[in-house]
Amino acid sequence: GLRSGKLGEQCEAVVRFPRLFQKYPFPILINSAFLKLADVFRVGNNFLRLCVLKVTQQSEKHLEKILNVDEFVKRVFSVIHSNDPVARAITLRMLGSMASIIPERKNAHHSIRQSLDSHDNVEVEAAIFAAANFSAQSKDFAAGICNKISEMIQGLATPVDLKLKLIPILQHMHHDASLASSSRQLLQQLVTSYPSTKMVIVTLHTFTLLAASSLVDIPKQIQLLLQYLKNDPRKAVKRLAIQDLKLLANKTPHTWSRENIQALCESALHTPYDSLKLGMLSVLSALSGTIAIKQYFSSAPGTAATTARSFDLVKLAQECCYHNNRGIAAHGVRILTNISASCQEKDLLPLEQDAVFGLEALLVLCSQDDSPGAQATLKITLTCMVKLVKCRPHLSQSVVESLLTQLHSAQDAARILMCHCLAAIAMQLPVLADGMLGDLMDLYKLIGRSATDKKQELLVSLATVIFVSSQKALSSEVKTVIKQQLENASNGWTAYRIARQASRMGNHDMARELYQSLLTQVASEHFYFWLNSLKEFSHAEQCLTGLQEDNYSSALSCIAEALKSYHKGIASLTAASTPLNPLSFQCGFVKLRIDLLQAFSQLICTCNSLKTSPPPAIATTIAMTSGNDLQRCGRISNQACMKHSMEEFRNLATRYGDLYQSSFDADSATLRNVELQQQSCLLISHAIEALILDPESASFQEYSANGTAHVESEYERRMMSVFNHVLEEVESLNRKYAPVSYLASNTCLCNAVIALLKVPLSFQRYFFQKLQSTSIKLALSPSPRNPAEPIAVQNNQQLALKVEGVVQHGSKPGLFRKIQSVCLNVSSVLQSKSGQDYKIPIDNMTNEMEQRVEPHNDYFSTQFLLNFAILGTHNITVESSVIDSNGIVWKTGPKTTIFVKSLEDPYSQQVRLQQQQGQPPSQQQQQRTAYSRF
Repeated sequence: GLRSGKLGEQCEAVVRFPRLFQKYPFPILINSAFLKLADVFRVGNNFLRLCVLKVTQQSEKHLEKILNVDEFVKRVFSVIHSNDPVARAITLRMLGSMASIIPERKNAHHSIRQSLDSHDNVEVEAAIFAAANFSAQSKDFAAGICNKISEMIQGLATPVDLKLKLIPILQHMHHDASLASSSRQLLQQLVTSYPSTKMVIVTLHTFTLLAASSLVDIPKQIQLLLQYLKNDPRKAVKRLAIQDLKLLANKTPHTWSRENIQALCESALHTPYDSLKLGMLSVLSALSGTIAIKQYFSSAPGTAATTARSFDLVKLAQECCYHNNRGIAAHGVRILTNISASCQEKDLLPLEQDAVFGLEALLVLCSQDDSPGAQATLKITLTCMVKLVKCRPHLSQSVVESLLTQLHSAQDAARILMCHCLAAIAMQLPVLADGMLGDLMDLYKLIGRSATDKKQELLVSLATVIFVSSQKALSSEVKTVIKQQLENASNGWTAYRIARQASRMGNHDMARELYQSLLTQVASEHFYFWLNSLKEFSHAEQCLTGLQEDNYSSALSCIAEALKSYHKGIASLTAASTPLNPLSFQCGFVKLRIDLLQAFSQLICTCNSLKTSPPPAIATTIAMTSGNDLQRCGRISNQACMKHSMEEFRNLATRYGDLYQSSFDADSATLRNVELQQQSCLLISHAIEALILDPESASFQEYSANGTAHVESEYERRMMSVFNHVLEEVESLNRKYAPVSYLASNTCLCNAVIALLKVPLSFQRYFFQKLQSTSIKLALSPSPRNPAEPIAVQNNQQLALKVEGVVQHGSKPGLFRKIQSVCLNVSSVLQSKSGQDYKIPIDNMTNEMEQRVEPHNDYFSTQFLLNFAILGTHNITVESSVIDSNGIVWKTGPKTTIFVKSLEDPYSQQVRLQQQQGQPPSQQQQQRTAYSRF
């Protein structure tokens, strides 16, 4: 390692540090590791220093965990006094890389200033790098170096290539308004004084970045860039202006005035170059999806001449829709789609038809071409189609028909994307009628027997569209065709993916057969148990499809059959879990489904028992005279059963809420599914209360608004219609017959249960696949060497508990939601007392504390002061939960426990022993109080 005499081994040891930091990213290791690296930097040669510099730059987010910053900087800084300019250059780059932790070190500032005057080019470039990094972090350094930089840039002795490297430092001069203003003036002078292409490009780009950071000068910057785009004849400058305009369009679209957009449209209309037109259209298409487009159309100017020209954007988009350059055409249709989606004015309504024609033309063009450029354009086209259909549902039929027509002649790569588009449209709107199923089946049969990746992907995509389009159960003919194709041309993974899609769409019969066929094709027993559990769950849900209204005995037998399969499945699922993949969400979801089915079964049984032993005729009179409304149900056992059922459903709703809160990494469709299950529990508990237990106080207000939300899937659509139907039934019964007869209420409850169970359950993506992975790792100090061993604390002292944590991400951090802050909950419980019981204030008996900390570079730390006045062993639990950017709390865990043993302090122990022996404490000891000891 580092102690080796061989240079190669030392270098190898140094470059392995970043991996070590990833594995154990806590300050105790990082601090000692960086001090070791600083020693290597101080005594090693330039190659070793370069390796240490690379490690420091790779591990930038861990730098703030260095505890002995002074010692670290001292060791590194000692090399700045070397006679070797390369060593000094590497040190300057090292200091620049550490700028985030030492922004105000005056000795570092001084060294950078000195090195800018060096005669060695390598050292000057390193000083420029360090100056840029320190300017970004330190206001004082930026203010101090600004004049020096401007002198160097304007000085005749400075070579042009050095000036080009110095100018970008000015983008960091945004710490206050006066500094930003002086930097802008300097850049303005440079643009006019040095008209060479390279100089103008670097200066304009620095200008844009400075404006984007300081915010106040963005409108002026947009005007300047548009001026260069219009008047400068050089293509390189025009391209740079377009690139910077795109940056400002994405960052601050609200600062674009109508005149800015108009000027850009005019430039695009008049330019003869396709490459520049493509760039300008990309800026306009970025703006068309934001608030800027509404400003463009709404703020109509006074004169008639300008009003006519205000639609230059529309004219440009219509012109470009059929351009021979695919990219230009794609931006044209995107602009038309965004205008149609966001602007509701009557004058602009004909544009939606133009958008559809443009999209169809591009679809025909790109679906025949297999090149990457055509595929990228096709993706834009299909995304626009989905957006247009979502905002204008009446266009869905023509869009879907054009997609289905084009599917037959398209290339395989294009077919896959088109199938995704069809599925996305059909999930929002039920537009794929049974008549279209024939076309899809013909295409499914046509797919060749080759087992290429594209064919496999196409099999899955087409099967998904077929599952979405056949809203009810699949016909035996469709199932046969799918299975035949899978036998002919597929591998096991394709069959599994199709089965997974069938489970998501509620086609459990098909899914069960596919899972069954895959059982013998897997290599590991964990995979076998996983597939077996999925087969059992699909079989269980298949049993529930045979339910019929008013046939309660068959409903009970169907639920019993489903429960039998679910219990087999949960046993398999538990066997499939491993320490690395505990399947906690899947187990939680299935256990709740089992309990929900048992609760439904119990409710039907209770309703049946009310039929066999109805309440007496005078039950209503008894209820009115006694003031106990439950007497209307008849016998005590019936009342208790109904009350128990209602509490059971409320308890299930709470548990579904807990499952929702613990699923931070789940996608929105999965969370919506859990929410629907929770709402179904609340609905039934509300119906029991409204019909039987407490009809007068039950309110319908909080439940009636649920149906207005935008529906994202067929499953949600069907569940919402059941919810609304049940609520209407319950409300109408309450209005017509008050009090409601037990027979009507029983029928209504049983039919509600059957209606809910008849909607096939959807197993959403998170059940099968985790796209986002977030976990928190906690480290407590002090911590015992042995976890079962308690930490000793004297009862007259407080324990300072330090909690450190690291947020660990998977391959796609923040895909669905991001962590804003971490909530830490510390509580202590007395496990066993030792010694006598003294009268101690209640405040001293427990510790309950909560703190919120914001992670920085995925690291957080905080401290708690805990009091252990009672002698004995205390159990401390530290639990973390996560708050996302919307302020929602997610109970992600983990939960860590340590033990603390509270011991009596020696002085109190001595006094107590003397009192027990009957000796009065000595005079000196009597005077010794808590104050006199200090």
